[in-house]
Amino acid sequence: MMNYHNAKFIKSAAAPSDFISDGLPQVVFAGKSNVGKSSVINRLLNRKNFARVGATPGKTVHVNYFLIDGQIYFTDLPGYGYARVSAAEKQRWGKLMEAFFARPDAISLGVLIVDARHKPTQDDVLMAGWFLATGRPMIVAANKCDKLSASEKAACTDLISETLTLPAEIPVLLFSAEKGTNREALLKEIVDIAKR
Repeated sequence: MMNYHNAKFIKSAAAPSDFISDGLPQVVFAGKSNVGKSSVINRLLNRKNFARVGATPGKTVHVNYFLIDGQIYFTDLPGYGYARVSAAEKQRWGKLMEAFFARPDAISLGVLIVDARHKPTQDDVLMAGWFLATGRPMIVAANKCDKLSASEKAACTDLISETLTLPAEIPVLLFSAEKGTNREALLKEIVDIAKR
């Protein structure tokens, strides 16, 4: 069993030369700046403020590596789609992501976090495409599902799958960082896939 509480921040990579590639599995988290990515990671680890939660979207500007129980990395990619970021910053983000995804062997599992309340954005579609192009396993976590009614939840996963043009084998899991909905299910997916 993995002790998720035993998590430590290892480093922030601002350039490809800083990326970690030491053979340990990496679960790579991506999502829009305001989708609650840090909150999802904190909920999975049952830690309050482990991954920084900013009042301002776009706080994660580097690739952040967290080592979980000495066995697996949670790799947190910079958030995307925040309108107030300068053109130069967007360009820097794009180059960093291109370099990151050019090494698909470093990705054991991609976790794309989208907002369950809205149709995925063009940026979400682009990120899903990057994950899919690696040929590595992937899962989509639809965060903030606690804000949906039962009927909205039923329609939500189909809309996400269709918009992101996901193959049938890629699961879309309703999730709530606030309530902990489906925490165990997402952790099981992470462990099962990342340890293959």
